Amino acid sequence: MSVLDLRGRSLTLRELRAALPRAEFDVEAALHQVRPICEDVRDRGAKALYAAAERFDGVRPERLRVPAEVIARALEGLDPLVREALEESIRRARLVHADQRREDTTTVVSPGGTVTERWVPVDRVGLYVPGGLAVYPSSVVMNVVPAQIAGVGSLAVASPPQRDAIEGFAGWPHPTILAACALLGVDEVYAMGGAQAIAGFAFGFSDETDGTDCEPVSLVTGPGNIYVAAAKRLLKGIIGIDAEAGPTEIAILADATADPDHVAADLISQAEHDPMAASVLVTDSADLAAAVEEALATRVAATKHHERVSTALSGRQSGVVLVDDLEAGLDVVNAYAAEHLEIHTEDAPAVAARVRNAGAIFVGTWAPVSLGDYCAGSNHVLPTGGCACHSSGLSVQSFLRGIHVIDYDEAALREVGAHVVTLARAEDLPAHGEAVTARLPELG
Repeated sequence: MSVLDLRGRSLTLRELRAALPRAEFDVEAALHQVRPICEDVRDRGAKALYAAAERFDGVRPERLRVPAEVIARALEGLDPLVREALEESIRRARLVHADQRREDTTTVVSPGGTVTERWVPVDRVGLYVPGGLAVYPSSVVMNVVPAQIAGVGSLAVASPPQRDAIEGFAGWPHPTILAACALLGVDEVYAMGGAQAIAGFAFGFSDETDGTDCEPVSLVTGPGNIYVAAAKRLLKGIIGIDAEAGPTEIAILADATADPDHVAADLISQAEHDPMAASVLVTDSADLAAAVEEALATRVAATKHHERVSTALSGRQSGVVLVDDLEAGLDVVNAYAAEHLEIHTEDAPAVAARVRNAGAIFVGTWAPVSLGDYCAGSNHVLPTGGCACHSSGLSVQSFLRGIHVIDYDEAALREVGAHVVTLARAEDLPAHGEAVTARLPELG
């Protein structure tokens, strides 16, 4: 891993952000590639989706909507230990997300005048589950659970058809993903991936193969590659989106008390996702940094996806950042705004409480990111690329809309009407004021 030595240097926020390792993720450059794909889906519907599956996934599914019997068969064939783990993941996610429900609130502004904020779920959502270098049944859980708890009435899952899947499932999404859908009671699942899946959800389509219709959705959530992110950007406005998720990233803030083997294992755990994954260690201990490098050398050689991990760790997006002290380290991690931030320091809870910018914070040596990926109960669909300074991870709130309901009687309008007329005139919008004086002529 490369080393960025910031000791003895005082940098502004702008300079810090420019200096820190970051993955190159040019969504804008991918727009010209996904635009014709999305337009083809808009114009030709299911025919375009079948053609895109053949072109990008190397397989043509029998149908776009996965039959109920295929989903049921996937659950029947699921490894019992995997089923048990998924059920526990679902249970914990439901516990955490149930506490995120929003209550309607009514404010009495004046006698006879109230404003109520009413929380209403999105009518229909499309949940995207990637299926490239790895299989992500956990992402089914993370997308579906908050949508269900929010009260979304209609939800559909899309995941790429697999060319080399387990026997009997070629052309369908991976059977473990289908099994996770079954455990969650989701029966509307589509074999479509990439930018074309986002377009399919946005525009809807009719499939003559089996006579099914996929109605357009209002919102699409879920992580994906750069082409999925580009399609989200392109179609934003037609649909709502959660975020333009980039490559996964982990930052670890550690001092001399950290266990270098734990730190190395956690850096590798995120590098395993993708050659573009970012793993960043921020520390005030040069000795710890050296010990972590030593542990990495052993662990990387032994891990299954060592080539992918080596590429990620040696890339420009990863590195060790040396700082003078924990104060400087906090400045660095707040500037970096990592998707996942681990705190391996003395009094880790106190240090974690001072972090302002992170998608999720993992406190102490016993809370690795992989716990959050699967079974902490938290959500693993998180902002990347520094977006944690202004955005949150997926939650029940992501699927809700706040609607203000204004209820004023005559007396309440009379009390404030003159102010409305005055402000309307100040903005040179007299018709606004006339909407009041039509009801209360004496205010004219």
